[in-house]
Amino acid sequence: MAFLAIITAPDPRLKLKARPVGAVDDSVRRLMDDMLETMYRAIGIGLAAPQVGVARRVIVLDVAREGEPPQPLKLANPEILWRSGEVVTSNEGCLSLPEQYAEVVRPQAIRLRYLDYQNELREMEAEGVLATCLQHEIDHLNGVLFVDHISPLKRGMILRKLAKVKRSRATVAA
Repeated sequence: MAFLAIITAPDPRLKLKARPVGAVDDSVRRLMDDMLETMYRAIGIGLAAPQVGVARRVIVLDVAREGEPPQPLKLANPEILWRSGEVVTSNEGCLSLPEQYAEVVRPQAIRLRYLDYQNELREMEAEGVLATCLQHEIDHLNGVLFVDHISPLKRGMILRKLAKVKRSRATVAA
């Protein structure tokens, strides 16, 4: 397995819509495994392929709490079939927007269809943190960041701060 570089905002690749996976073959499974390792090393609970520069509809996540055994999920072509009318507000962060957090309102429960690690078509229902994480990662596949769900003022502040950090790092590296 390999550790992949995580793209940080603002980067235009994070705004692209990812292409569907034809089938979960060995190359997609390798991508899923590498993404999961990268997510764990970055201490995240979810990661989408566009965040590592791959414009494919692949996500991985693990919302197990500290002290619980890992519960990794690896999904290709996830598609939300149903959203509950009940919503929940969560403080979201993102590996592509390091150290930035905001309150985001999302449906409390969802049902989705996806291809699993063995290329089997599956459906699952999720609620709470799992539903929030799935929606967050599926948004990435559509070029949507969690900051796109907050006010333009807050979004602008966060993106300007990240751009400033990127510029200062580029200056130091030069």
